[in-house]
Amino acid sequence: GTLTHGLRSQVSAALKEGRVTPTELCQRCLALIKSTKFLNAYITVAEETALKQAEESEDRYKKGQPLGILDGIPIAVKDNFNTAGIETTCASNMLKGYISPYNATVVQKLLDQGAVLLGKTNLDEFAMGSGSTDGVFGPVRNPWSYSRQYKEKSVPKSHSEDKEFNWVITGGSSGGSAAAVSSFTCFAAIGSDTGGSTRNPAAHCGVVGLKPTYGLISRHGLIPLVNSMDVPGILTRCVDDAAVLLGSLAGHDPKDSTTVQDNFKPFDLPDLTDVSKLSIGIPKEYRAPGLSSEILALWSKAADLFKNAGAKVVEVSLPHTRYSIVCYHVLCTAEVASNMARFDGLEYGHRSDTKESTESMYAATRREGFNDVVRGRILSGNYFLLKQNYEKYFVKAQKVRRLIANDFVEVFRSGVDILLTPTTLSDAAPYLEFIREDNRTRSAQDDILTQAANMAGLPAINVPTALSERGLPVGLQFIGRSFQEQQLLTVAKWFEKQVQFPTIELEEVKRHDNGVFQHQKSASFS
Repeated sequence: GTLTHGLRSQVSAALKEGRVTPTELCQRCLALIKSTKFLNAYITVAEETALKQAEESEDRYKKGQPLGILDGIPIAVKDNFNTAGIETTCASNMLKGYISPYNATVVQKLLDQGAVLLGKTNLDEFAMGSGSTDGVFGPVRNPWSYSRQYKEKSVPKSHSEDKEFNWVITGGSSGGSAAAVSSFTCFAAIGSDTGGSTRNPAAHCGVVGLKPTYGLISRHGLIPLVNSMDVPGILTRCVDDAAVLLGSLAGHDPKDSTTVQDNFKPFDLPDLTDVSKLSIGIPKEYRAPGLSSEILALWSKAADLFKNAGAKVVEVSLPHTRYSIVCYHVLCTAEVASNMARFDGLEYGHRSDTKESTESMYAATRREGFNDVVRGRILSGNYFLLKQNYEKYFVKAQKVRRLIANDFVEVFRSGVDILLTPTTLSDAAPYLEFIREDNRTRSAQDDILTQAANMAGLPAINVPTALSERGLPVGLQFIGRSFQEQQLLTVAKWFEKQVQFPTIELEEVKRHDNGVFQHQKSASFS
């Protein structure tokens, strides 16, 4: 039953005591990746190197010298982080076959602590999207589509309705990483979060998704989308594990000038028994249009949970929230346009065969290499940056961004410790329903509750809360003060313990890991 356990408390102990070896753990995960291949969570599985890393880890355990909690732990990394010797594609034709000469700092840190890299996970092309449906390797399927909980609730409307398309999306853009953690093929995964790309799929897949404070974890080797908002994200099955990963990834990196200068002290999360000193803010602007009544009810219930336990729960206002998504769109596309200029067919990645001129080669390379979502964002970004538009759009959006960040500062200054909001507007949409709308429309809706934390650079976490009426996961989001991850995670852990989110029941996993479901948690919250 090791596959479903927490890292610090159980798996690390099992490895130390020799009840399971790193190689066995790795092989079990690799077998599960094969049997859940239909989820399309991985783009590349690095079987050979993973087994070699597991072997090296095993030697360390035999000598009684493991490198720490993560030694021998199988992890997965989103395919927009560079990995030396393993292809990095960003799910785009532009980078198919690209092998980076170096590791991203987060990847290097994990490997330095003995973690076993199973492979690279699927995403929306260049991480632009909120469904993990738009990459060139096809959409990721939400493991909950195949869970007992969803199957019992979902009755096909008619027999002709193809059961094949009954599956729901993972959310995005880090859907592969969320699906990988949720289906037990790895213990933790790295995603990235620019406007919600770690928290959104975490909510839809029933896992913990942490977006740390901007600058706390190095972006070196993360292929950039929006430099001023991107952060590596952490996906795990429980809050404690997120704290373990944060401890091994956070801190200054000389290769990323935007990282904090101070050293980061890893922390153990205390078991909070008394929440009476806490002040929880409920931002009224997050009652967004389109928020499902189900999630609204769950949000109120969660607020009552804190209130009944003695915490102070106050309604607060973040008045500039309603301009946030428009402002985000302008800044995001402008930075995208600038970042995507590097893909010109000269140095790496795809190059068109067009020979007429350098100009025509550039144009053809970009037309062939990028999908229409990426091209669309480059076009609108360049439009906002035109000389005659620069002041009107880009500069103005920067000013509004400052106002949005100030809203948070004011609320935290008023004595609020943590904000509690929904993570998503609804539970996961069926794939066929989701692809009816274009990427831009969907991203504007799906990022609405998450992107403000990126604009303000604040830490935020999704905690799985309950199952919806359709038997799918719903999560709530906690937003903390800048660099106060310890407080944020401590509160999230308390909440996680109260709600007792149920374990996903997957036939596939049962076959590979006897005893996985002996630790059935009750879904007392819903």
